[in-house]
Amino acid sequence: MNQPDTLSNALDRDDPLAPFVGRFIPSPEVVSYLDGNSLGRPLAATPARFAEFLTRDWGSRLIRSWDEQWFELPLVLGDRIGALTLGAAAGQTAVADSTTVMLYKLIRAAVAARPGRTEIVVDDDNFPTDRFILEGVARERGMTLRWISVDPARGVTAEQVRGVVTEETALVVVSHVAYRSGYLADMAAITRVAHDAGALVLWDLCHSVGVVPIELDAWHVDLAVSCTYKYLNGGPGSPAFGYVANRLHDELEQPIWGWMGAEDVFGMRDKYEPANSMRRYLSGTPPIVGMLAMEDMLDLIEEAGIDAIREKSLRLTDHALTLVDEWLVPLGVAVATPREQERRGSHVTITHPKFKAVNEVLWGKGVIPDFRNPDGIRIGLSPLSTSFAELRTGIAAIREALGEA
Repeated sequence: MNQPDTLSNALDRDDPLAPFVGRFIPSPEVVSYLDGNSLGRPLAATPARFAEFLTRDWGSRLIRSWDEQWFELPLVLGDRIGALTLGAAAGQTAVADSTTVMLYKLIRAAVAARPGRTEIVVDDDNFPTDRFILEGVARERGMTLRWISVDPARGVTAEQVRGVVTEETALVVVSHVAYRSGYLADMAAITRVAHDAGALVLWDLCHSVGVVPIELDAWHVDLAVSCTYKYLNGGPGSPAFGYVANRLHDELEQPIWGWMGAEDVFGMRDKYEPANSMRRYLSGTPPIVGMLAMEDMLDLIEEAGIDAIREKSLRLTDHALTLVDEWLVPLGVAVATPREQERRGSHVTITHPKFKAVNEVLWGKGVIPDFRNPDGIRIGLSPLSTSFAELRTGIAAIREALGEA
């Protein structure tokens, strides 16, 4: 154990992003947090932001804050997310709704924009929300789902998409990083394949935004949706965002018409007229409180730089794989995440028949990865809040718990 201890400590000493770890709120109950890919840790700066919001923005400015900042916040914050993490020019990203609702709105808009096409392409290992929404939309619109069968330890490839898209394909839906395996799909190549068939493509960015460099504009992506409570640290239930390429704004019509998406929000008109901007993809009153915490994380991402964050992510996942190979593989653990850096997001999935029971033991000891049926533990590594020593402590605890199970 001395050699991994020494290596982990050396990696922390040489880590240019190590000082960022101290800018998150520590917990005396947690000795190793390995679930940043499910819920990011809160930042130490955030309590002061909430206090100022309560006493000034809400408490003193009251309803005046709508005119002063809140009304535009979904678009202003969306543009900042776009610039820092998505490679997206202004006017194409908006923060609103839950991930589920935003997915529904953009999926419905996309299939309606391809009349006469009857199929939607999705893989059978995509996140349940995405698959469930697509099943509902397909039934609602009388469409057919074309399923790509993927290796759950890998993910969707451009070749697989090319093999199923046809002139009947209206939309292709893919997760950039697979929630189970951590496989990083080739966004540019898959988008080209979809476009060659005349289809639109929607990317789920939930496990990549804020930790993997993305170039939505350069890769000619049509649509994207993501939550903000993972690597953007927006907190539980923080709102999602949607991206719609400028070239599609006049073509797509989202199905949930609400007053915040209207051209004249306070005109109280008799008929709905959508705004001539990204605002048209909003519906109801924006969840302002839910947008506060992620602003602090965006400050950190801007300071650190997305490329440096990606570099540390790869070092963390490399170190995780080294420790797993040395400590856990001899105990019957298998790795279900690609070993190639270019095909890996920021979590490592390992499998063992006893992992459900092991995960319960770990949580009781303050070591927090997460379990995914049927037999996977995900080691989620958020580069700005995770140290190499913390990672080592967590994997050592998995080894100990597995030996006791």
